[in-house]
Amino acid sequence: MDYLKKLIMIIITGASRGIGKYLLHYFVNRGEENVIGICNNTIPDSNLAHYYKLNLKNDTEIKNFIAQNDGINQLTLINAAGISYNAFAHKADLESWIEVIETNLIGLFNLTRHLLPIMRSNNYGRIINFSSVVAQQGVAGTSAYAASKAALWGLTKTLAAENASKNITVNNINLGYFNIGMIDQVPESILTQIIAQVPAKRLGDPTEILSTIKYMIETPYLNGASIDLNGGLF
Repeated sequence: MDYLKKLIMIIITGASRGIGKYLLHYFVNRGEENVIGICNNTIPDSNLAHYYKLNLKNDTEIKNFIAQNDGINQLTLINAAGISYNAFAHKADLESWIEVIETNLIGLFNLTRHLLPIMRSNNYGRIINFSSVVAQQGVAGTSAYAASKAALWGLTKTLAAENASKNITVNNINLGYFNIGMIDQVPESILTQIIAQVPAKRLGDPTEILSTIKYMIETPYLNGASIDLNGGLF
C-alpha cells in the first residue's frame, strides 16, 4: 500500500520556501488533501489553499491552529523551518544569534510539544527534524546555526525515548549541501569549493530528501536516529 494512503494529515513548517515548499507542493500534487504548510511571516503568492500563517513561539496561535483543525489524526510533522546568521562568535550580534536559536530550536520544540498529545492519543505519530552537516564539521561563522542544529540530536533522541511506546517515531536528517534552500545565499566561488569537498562531487537533489522522509515514515522501528544525507561529506 502506498504510504500516503495511510496518512491522515501532514504538517510542514517552513513551507514558504526551500525544502519545506518543495515538500508541500509534492504532497499536494500527489493528491494528499490534508497537508498544511506553515509559514511564519507572509503566506506566499500561491494558488495552494494549504498555507497557514503561524508564529511557532506563540502558544495561543498554536492552540487556535489545533482547534481549527479538530480531528487531526495519524499525524506526520516535518520540521523544515530554519534560518541562519553568519558571524564570527567574537563579532556576533546577540539578538541575531538568539533569533536563530528561537526559530530553529525553540519554535520547533513548541509546536512539537503541542502536537504530541494528539499523536499519543491516536497511538500514531511521525516527527522528522532537519539538522545539518554544518553542526558536524564546525564551519567558521556558523555558531548560532550549528548550535541550533546540534541541539536537535539530543532533542530527537529524548522525544523518541519518551514516545516510542505510543507508536511515535522521532528522527533526524543531517542534511549536507543541496541544490535548494539556503544554498542560494552561498557565493559561486564558495559553492565551487564546497562541491569539490563533497566525495560525491555534486549537490544533493530534493528528491533524495523526499526518499529519506518516506523511509522514515514507513519504518516504525527506526526511532531516535540521525541519518547523514550528505554525499559522503564528514
